[in-house]
Amino acid sequence: MAVVADVGVIDGMSLKRRLAIADRRSKMRALALVLPLLLFIVVSFAIPIVYFLTRTVYDPSIAANMPRTVAALEAWSGQELPTEETYAALVADLKDAQKSGSVALIGKRLNYEINAIRSKIMSSGRKVEKIDSPPYKEKMIAADKVWADILTWVKIKETGHTLNDSYVLSVFDHERDVEGNIVSVPENRAVYVAILLRTFYISVTVTLLTLFLGYPVAYVLANSPERIANLLIILVLVPFWTSLLVRTTAWFVLLQDNGPINDTLIASGIATEPWHLIFSRFGTIIAMTHIQLPFTLLPIYAVMKGISPAYMRAARSLGGGPIYSFMRVYFPLTLPGIGAGCLLTLILSLGYYITPALVGGPADQMMSGVIASAMNQENNWGKASALGAVLLFSTLILYFIYNKLVGIDKVKLG
Repeated sequence: MAVVADVGVIDGMSLKRRLAIADRRSKMRALALVLPLLLFIVVSFAIPIVYFLTRTVYDPSIAANMPRTVAALEAWSGQELPTEETYAALVADLKDAQKSGSVALIGKRLNYEINAIRSKIMSSGRKVEKIDSPPYKEKMIAADKVWADILTWVKIKETGHTLNDSYVLSVFDHERDVEGNIVSVPENRAVYVAILLRTFYISVTVTLLTLFLGYPVAYVLANSPERIANLLIILVLVPFWTSLLVRTTAWFVLLQDNGPINDTLIASGIATEPWHLIFSRFGTIIAMTHIQLPFTLLPIYAVMKGISPAYMRAARSLGGGPIYSFMRVYFPLTLPGIGAGCLLTLILSLGYYITPALVGGPADQMMSGVIASAMNQENNWGKASALGAVLLFSTLILYFIYNKLVGIDKVKLG
C-alpha cells in the first residue's frame, strides 16, 4: 500500500507556519534597519519636545517653595486680605526660602504675573529675618505694601499648584480672577491673540502668493521640452544653495530707503521719494514669498509631471474648450500637489523667525519671535512652551484638515 506524503508539510513543519516564520524574520530585519534612526528621533526630537511641552502646565516654583502659604490660601475667599495665620505661613515660607536661596525663584515666577514684583519679593525675603513674633500681617505689610495688595495673593493662589493653567490662559489673553473664574486680561495686556492672528495672516498670505506665482511656473516646467525644463528646474533650485540668512539679508539691502528698488523707482519717475519698504509688512511678505516659493512649486510640479497629456487631448476632442477642459480635467488632478505644497509652505511660514526679525517692523513680528524673546530675554520657559504648543497644535489641525479635504483619496474628476 503506497503512502502519500502531506504536501502541506515539509520536514515536519506546515507550510503556513514556515511562511509565518519567514514573514516575522523579514519584519525583524526591517525593524533592525530602522531602529537606529527611530532611536535617534526619539532621543533628539520626541523626548525634548515632550519635555518642553510639559512646561506649559507644570511649574512647581510656588508650590515647592511656599507650601504653607499655598495650603493656607486654599480656603481663602479672595474678597479681602488673608488672615493672620496666612501671613504667619508666609513668614515661615520666606524664611526657609531665604535660607535655601529660592526667594529669587519665587520672585521670578510671580514677576511673570505682576510686573516689577520680583525686587519686592527679594526685599521682603531679607526683611522677614527680623520678624519673629506676631502680628505678622501688620509687620509684613510694613515691610512692603505688596502684601496689602489682594492681587498678589490671588496670583500666589493661582500659581500655587504644581499643575496650573496660567501659562495656557495667558497666551490666549485670559487669566483667573479672585474667584477663580476665567476672564479676559485688560486691553493694554492683550497681545498674544493679536500676534497669533498676525502670524496666520502673514503665513496664509505668503502661501497664496507662492501658489499664484508657482502654479504657472510648475505648469511650464512640466510641459516644456526636457532640455528647457532641466534648465528651468536648476534655476528654481538655485535658492536652496544659499542659506536663509543670506537670502533675507539680500532683501534687507534691496528694500532699504536708499536701496536698488527705491533708486529705480525714483529714477524712472514712478516715485518722487523713497517708499518705506523695509521694516514693514510688505517687506516681510515679499521676502518670505521669495524664500518659500520653491517649497510650493516643487510638489505641484511633481504631480503635474505625472499627468498624461492624453487627458487634455481627450477633453478637447470631446468638445471642451481650453479653459473648461483645464478647470474640469487638469486642475483637479493637480489638487494633491497644491495641497501638499501649500501645506508645507503654510507650516514653515508659521515658524518663521529670522525674516520678520530682519525686514519686519515691531508690528510684524510673528509668534516665533515672541517665543525666542520669552526664552532668551524673559527666561520664561513656561510661556515659551505654551506658545510653542499653540503652534504645534495649529500645525496638527492644518494637517488634519488637509488630509480630510485634499487627500489623494478625496480628489475626483467631474
